[in-house]
Amino acid sequence: MFCTKTRETRGEGPLKKQVLCIHSAGPQEGNQGSSHLIAYLQQLLGTEYSILTPAMPDPENPNYARWKSKLASELAALNGEVILIGHSLGGSVLLKFLSEEACDLVIKGLFLLGSPYWGVDQDWVAEEFELPSDFTSTLPLIRHLFLYHSRDDDVVPLTHMEQYVRKLPHAKTRVFKHQGHLFENGVAELISDIQSL
Repeated sequence: MFCTKTRETRGEGPLKKQVLCIHSAGPQEGNQGSSHLIAYLQQLLGTEYSILTPAMPDPENPNYARWKSKLASELAALNGEVILIGHSLGGSVLLKFLSEEACDLVIKGLFLLGSPYWGVDQDWVAEEFELPSDFTSTLPLIRHLFLYHSRDDDVVPLTHMEQYVRKLPHAKTRVFKHQGHLFENGVAELISDIQSL
């Protein structure tokens, strides 16, 4: 079991809402990768949320086994309810992990932005990241699931989101015209969707 629920600790003052963000593949330094999106979340969500943004192993040459191990340790350190956000590869890794590993945390919301659906076409074949064909049957209860994609995404085509919609028809979808792949200008809808939980 990779993801276990730990005893909730009570400190002084209200507990913050836990948000775990898993970034994209590729360089993450400076203004690259998911850095703009993560900074936007940290700025807009405020002090009511505890936003965790772990550096995933070797993002320029990602390996699922290593990302799984890192994700497992991050989730094991949490307790109670958690909000999960995945950008690009981070989103597809979250889904694969949740469909294959036991997790006792309460997943209040899962938010996937510009995430590839591996194996959907010949340009996106990487067996280590592909979801099992029946992945929806092994997912834990996810109270709220949101999919975000932009029509002008020049990295991951919109058809990938359409694949997720077929498998996850209960997901709420947000399709944009000019957000690109990196969502560099922020996503107001993402903030309001998180705050609505």
